[in-house]
Amino acid sequence: MQSHHGIEGLQQLPPGVVLTIGNFDGIHRGHLAILDLANQKRNSPGIAVATFEPHPFTVLRPELAPPRLTPLPTKQALLKSLGVDHLVILPPTPQVLNLTAQAFWQILNDQVRPAHLIEGESFTFGKNRGGSIALLKHWSQTSDIKLDIAPPVQVALLDMHVVEVSSSLIRWLLINGRARDAAICLGRPYTLQGTVIEGFHRGQQLGFPTANLNCTDQLIPAEGVYVARCQIEGVIYPTALSIGTLPTFEVGQFQVEAHLIGFTGDLYGQTLQVELIDWVREQRKFPNIDALKQNIETDITQVRHRSALPAADPIATLT
Repeated sequence: MQSHHGIEGLQQLPPGVVLTIGNFDGIHRGHLAILDLANQKRNSPGIAVATFEPHPFTVLRPELAPPRLTPLPTKQALLKSLGVDHLVILPPTPQVLNLTAQAFWQILNDQVRPAHLIEGESFTFGKNRGGSIALLKHWSQTSDIKLDIAPPVQVALLDMHVVEVSSSLIRWLLINGRARDAAICLGRPYTLQGTVIEGFHRGQQLGFPTANLNCTDQLIPAEGVYVARCQIEGVIYPTALSIGTLPTFEVGQFQVEAHLIGFTGDLYGQTLQVELIDWVREQRKFPNIDALKQNIETDITQVRHRSALPAADPIATLT
């Protein structure tokens, strides 16, 4: 997959490419519907994704910038696996952010000249989100660019509520500890990526050694204990993942700790990908160390039994 940067990168795409533009944070089922349509229209110049990186709100309204679901390297790997040939990174520079919708369209129509432009129904573009799908429909009628619109994707969550998949919904689900529902919307388990750093060695002292993860530039789900999975050198280990502040020890420092069941070895400095499968329980303070150890043993038993759960299997997917 070739990478291009800025408006100039957009202009360097081969004419006749199949193009889609958006944030693509999470690469969820809604994004998959757009990319599926792009693959149906695939031609020799290939498929291009133009994505804003980081989110424009990091410049325009930093206090409203959403936490990231997929760090850029993860996003790049996922897009490549889904058949994308060209990735254009549009940074939130004045050159990009100050383009009006009409100026952006003129660049697409006069210089980029894609064969197909594929978007979702809620797509907006240009300064102050001045461009809409309705405007694109109007402008494309007098253009050689064919506009294709992917319908929104709806799924049934575990409580049987039918919802439209979006990155903001997935963030809300994760912030509320609903890992399985987030996986239903994503089409795969949510993955936390972190480098293993030195911790307090509390887990080791208790007989349950943990990898202390430094997760940066990514949404951390709600505090609690989760069923998870982690792959090391091709072997998948059931993982008890603890997110929180070790209330029994009154440490107060927020930590993400992974106990890989059955793994022995040194992980310091390695970057781990931990898939969240399901929620186990909230964080709580235990009266003593023995009570904590007994509860951890119960958690680990649950993790062993539930780590093979097909977290991303939806009850229903409705398009």
